[in-house]
Order: sequence, then C-alpha cells, then structure tokens
Amino acid sequence: MPFEFQSIAFDPAESRTVLSQLPREAAIFALYGETANAEPYIGRTPNLRGRLERLLIPSEKHPRRLQLAGRVRRIEWRLTGSEFESLLLQFELLQSVYGTKSLERMHLRMPAFVRFLGGNPYPRVTVTNRTPLGKAGLREAEWVYGPFASRVAAERYVDEALKLFLLRRCVDELAPDPSHPGCVYSEMKMCLAPCYKGCTDERYAEESAAVERFLSTRGESRLVTLRTERDAASANLEFESAAAIHAQVQKVESVRALASELVRPLSELRAMVLQESAEPDEVVVFLFENGRLRGPAAFSTLGMRIQNEQSGSSSLYAQPMALEPVPENAETREQGSGIGAGVQKTARGVLEERMQAVLAGLSAPSDAPNATTRQGHLALLKRWYYRPEAKRPGEIFFPESDGNWPVRAMLRGVGRVAAMRLAAAKPAPQEGPDCDVAP
Repeated sequence: MPFEFQSIAFDPAESRTVLSQLPREAAIFALYGETANAEPYIGRTPNLRGRLERLLIPSEKHPRRLQLAGRVRRIEWRLTGSEFESLLLQFELLQSVYGTKSLERMHLRMPAFVRFLGGNPYPRVTVTNRTPLGKAGLREAEWVYGPFASRVAAERYVDEALKLFLLRRCVDELAPDPSHPGCVYSEMKMCLAPCYKGCTDERYAEESAAVERFLSTRGESRLVTLRTERDAASANLEFESAAAIHAQVQKVESVRALASELVRPLSELRAMVLQESAEPDEVVVFLFENGRLRGPAAFSTLGMRIQNEQSGSSSLYAQPMALEPVPENAETREQGSGIGAGVQKTARGVLEERMQAVLAGLSAPSDAPNATTRQGHLALLKRWYYRPEAKRPGEIFFPESDGNWPVRAMLRGVGRVAAMRLAAAKPAPQEGPDCDVAP
C-alpha cells in the first residue's frame, strides 16, 4: 500500500467485539478475505465503525443489505481529516489493486485543456482532454494550459481570446496558395488568412507568438502593453485614444476572468493545498507538482496562535506566531523596535522554518508519474478546486512570480484551516454518504 494503514483481524463470530475497537471517524478502509490474491472491498466513509457495522453485522430488518461478514478476515483503515485526503488515498489504494481501472471506478476523467499547436508551421489553438507524455512531450507541455472546469468553459475561453487576435481558426493542414478561396473569418478581417498568403509567414509567426504569450500569462502580457499605451496617450492629452485603449483593456480583463488562477502551462502548474488533519494539532499539506499530488505531510500547529476571526481582534493577532518564549538578545533588538518586537519576529520565524521543512520534504525528487497517476491526480485537483468556494474546504496557494512559495500567506492559511476545525466542535459524525468499490 502507498500509505501506512492500521490493521485488525476480523472474526465473524466476534464481529461486535472487533468492530467496537474501531473509531467513529472519517476514514478509508479495505476489507480482505482469506485468499491472498482476492480483490479487496474498498471504500471511504465519514464514520468507520458505523459503516463496517452495516457491512459486517447481519440485520434481520434489512435482509437485502450487502453483507460481507462471511468473506472478510482482515480490516485495514486509515483515518482522514478531509474529503480531499480521503479521495486521494482511496485513489492510491485502488490504483495499487486495480491499476488503470481505478480511474473508471472513481469516475475520474482527464480535465479539459487549451492547447497551442506551436509545432505546426501555422499554429492554431484547440481544446483537448489529452496531455503530452514522455520526454518528447516536454516542449508541448509548455503549450498546454489548464485545467478548466469543463470543456465548455475551455471552448468559451478560446473563442473569446481569439477575438483579440488574428490567428486562424480552421483545422486544415495549410499549404498556402493564392488561389485558395479563404473562409468567413478572412472575409470578416478576423484572420490573417495565411491560407491564400494574405500575410507573410513572419507576420503570422509574430501573431502566433503574441497568442502564446497571452495564454501562458492568462492575458497579463496583453494587459501590460495596453495599459502602457493607455497611460502614454493620457499623458499626451490624447484622451479619445486613451478611452479607446481603455475599452480594449476592459475587454481583455473580461477574457482573463474566464480562466481561473489554476489555469497555467501544464509544465509550470504547481499548487499547495492545505486541509484539516485527522490529528487534533495538525494541518496536512499537499503539493501538486510535475503532474502529481504529493502528501499528506503534517504541519504541526502546536504552540501556534490561532486567530479567532469572530472576536474582532486587531491585525497584530492576524499574523501567525509561535507562542513559545524566545529570549531577547542584541540581534533580535536590532531587527525591530519596541518591547517584544524581536521576540515576535523570531517567533514567527519558527513557524516559517517549520513550513519550509514541510515544503522541502514534499519537493524531494521522484520519478515521473505514469499516465494513470497523472490523470487521476489532475482530475482530483480539478474536482476540488472548481467547487463553489463556500463548499470548498481548505486553502490553495500558488508560487509567486519568482517561483518561491508565499510562506507567510500559507501560514495565515494554516491558521484559518485550524480555526475552522476549532470552531466546528461538532459531535461524533453521523452516517453520511459513503463511496465503496467492491470487486
């Protein structure tokens, strides 16, 4: 198994005694029979003991309920703190047993991407559910942008983005010829018409490069140029020109809004996800990098001041700091002014070092994921991210422009995730939706 599981032997004659040892908490589990090569029964549940009592203790009131007591001889489980963690661990467990069939069992499909066909002599843009693999696909991975919430969302983004440029929309393999009749887009002056040599190859390559920059920066490259032109026109008192350029800025911003922050070149897609942990004094961290999710890695919140957003506390308490005392010395006195300033900065540094250690562990080199792992992990990340924000527990962070992680912002995110757990203080979970995979 890819993760450490707890295990207990199961005796049908002592089912209630055995199951009484299990917690009533969220978990994923696997039920194994006597035969070593038999496929296990795998599932996830918000209440481990309650779910297994229904599966392994016969009920006269529900004779049609699935009963596995006669077949099970061993129970393995792992407690989870969030649905995100449960889904990832369940997929990893299923993949170790069923291989590529794990995608079908969890209904995980590759998300939609926008693909820039830069290898074509006359590049164009398309929407795809396939991503390049292997060393040959490293360059093309830089031309794949996503994931999007759906194929419809990706197609809408492409349609609106191409209205800003003169790139071709046809799917033909072009052999430019002046006798070519062209198409409606060339008639509407929405395409440079390379099909009948309506432009030089150099001009089309220039337009293609502009489209590639637009996609890779989610429109920022275009916005920088337009804003510079707008400000220059305004400075020269050319207000009509400035107003026209400002209208273009607004149009680009509306197109940019169609692509979420998760939409990036696939080769550069990196994200850090924070989730609640099954342990009371921890928050778990997941890293998406190189096409796969890594984690969970535990971040300890012991000694960390957790902000209570309902208390109306000042901004001082909004900054995450360790509560352990740190003696003030000459170095800390030089770092800040005022009583305790050096102590506060040093205490905050303790948490930053703790987070850096977690990130270093998750970023350790590893083998490239296979196609099944990549598809499953991308689908899980996309499924979680594109939920309505109110129904998306946890936090997500992306690297800054220099490639470094926003550690202080992540620590504030840790505080918010930990505060949600403390505020919940709910009783033992009742039976809720389960997701099982039977042989």
